[in-house]
Order: sequence, then C-alpha cells, then structure tokens
Amino acid sequence: MATTRTTAPEFHRSTAIPSLELRRSCRENTCYRPHTHDVLSIGLIDEGSSVLTGPLTGPVQLAPGDVVVIPPGHVHSCNPEAGRWRYQMTHLDPAWADDLVRATSGAAGVRVLRSPSVYTQVTNVNDAIAADRPAAELERERRGLADVFRHAEQEESMTVPTMPAPTDGHLAAAQRLQPVLHRLRYDDTTPALDDLAELVGLSRYQLIRAVKQVTGLSPVAWRQNARILEARRMLRSGAAIADTASMLGFTDQSHFHRVFQAHVATTPGSYRG
Repeated sequence: MATTRTTAPEFHRSTAIPSLELRRSCRENTCYRPHTHDVLSIGLIDEGSSVLTGPLTGPVQLAPGDVVVIPPGHVHSCNPEAGRWRYQMTHLDPAWADDLVRATSGAAGVRVLRSPSVYTQVTNVNDAIAADRPAAELERERRGLADVFRHAEQEESMTVPTMPAPTDGHLAAAQRLQPVLHRLRYDDTTPALDDLAELVGLSRYQLIRAVKQVTGLSPVAWRQNARILEARRMLRSGAAIADTASMLGFTDQSHFHRVFQAHVATTPGSYRG
C-alpha cells in the first residue's frame, strides 16, 4: 500500500462575521467523496494539479491560480491528480456574501475562473479571515471581491463552465421529493427505500433515479452528506463530538468519524479545534 503524506489542515473562523470559515490544506491523496456545501464556497488552487468532478459534467483539470466558485447545493469533489496539492477553501456567511451570490450566480453553476485579479482578491479575503480582522476590514475586502467577480464574469475567456444551474424541471422534481429528503435527513434510522418511494408515488428504482437526478447523490449518500453538513454546524458552535454523533443518529463515534473524514478530509476533533 502506498504511503500517504498529508499536512494537517488549518481552519480559521471569523469572530466578526458568523459562519465565515477558511480552510488551508495540503494533500497528496484522494481525500474527498462527492459532497455539497450549504453556502457559497470559493476554492483556490495554490500549488500542484487536481481534478474537479461532478455528476453533470466531465472532469475539469485545475492548475495553480484557478478559482473554483461553488454555489450552495452543487455536488462536486476535487482531488489531487498526482503529487502535492495545496489549496484553500472559503465558506461564506450567506448574509454577508449576498452580493457575491448575485455576482456569481448564472447559467454556468459551478465554474472555474482563471483570473489573476480574482485569485489575488480571494487571497486577500482569506488573509483577513486568518488574521481575524474586524468586520470593517472584512467588508472592504468583500466589496473588492464582488467587483473583481463582476469584471471576470464579463470576460468569458476567463471562465471554464462546469456544472449547469438547475432548470425549472429540475426544481419541480426537487419540490416533489421534499418529503423524501426530509425523512432522509431527520429520521433517526435510515428509512427503507420502499417506504420513501411510496411517499411520492414512485417505485424503488424510480426513486433512486429521481433523487440522483435532483441532488447528484443516491438517497443514502444524500443522507450522509446532509448529516455531515449539520455536524459541521454543531461542531463549529462547540458541541461535543459524542453528542453530535448521537444527535445525528450515527451508530457510534467510530462510524461518525469515518463518514466525517470521507466528506471533510479531516477528523471531527481537528475540525472542531
């Protein structure tokens, strides 16, 4: 078995702006299974090559200087192609980043910007988060980021389209599946697929296809992803790891650790800090 060399990730959270979080990591192995974020997220490739994948497109090769813009709810994974891969990922507070969401929303969905000005300004935002600067300084960097995003959106040569935004039909199907997704998220035990299918008048196999078409994930994978998103919120707020695992219905802490590691590429303890 090949030896895996990694560097422990750094997590920085702003005390001035709720839910503003920065991760800086260096990896040499495949570390992420397909997952989503529940907020606008911006990734920077600092060093090495990696591959961005998702359910609605082929793989996209990433290089140093690329900026990956990921709207909430879009399934993706990004893993190193070969050798050392160093990257940053910023998760933005929804209220604070409202104009950034507008500046980056469009038909392309998840996409890669190849713009030195965007890369530099996202780096400035990240440095401000890491230094835990006051709200006024963060606000100045946010305005600068919105400006460079708008400029980059006007220059199509700087944008590599990847995953498209949902269509009206997709949104209608998502609405129909809400009872299923609610049960998957909140039932203490994993609901039987036949029971879920009956909720929305589908067969078991129609349900599996429908959930994957709407979410990009199978029902079980979607359930795991939703629970890990909630686990991240709980751990950021200071919840104990054992309490988090229990409240989210994991069979034991070992199971929780395995699933958390597969989605977040670090342990619950390292993430909680």
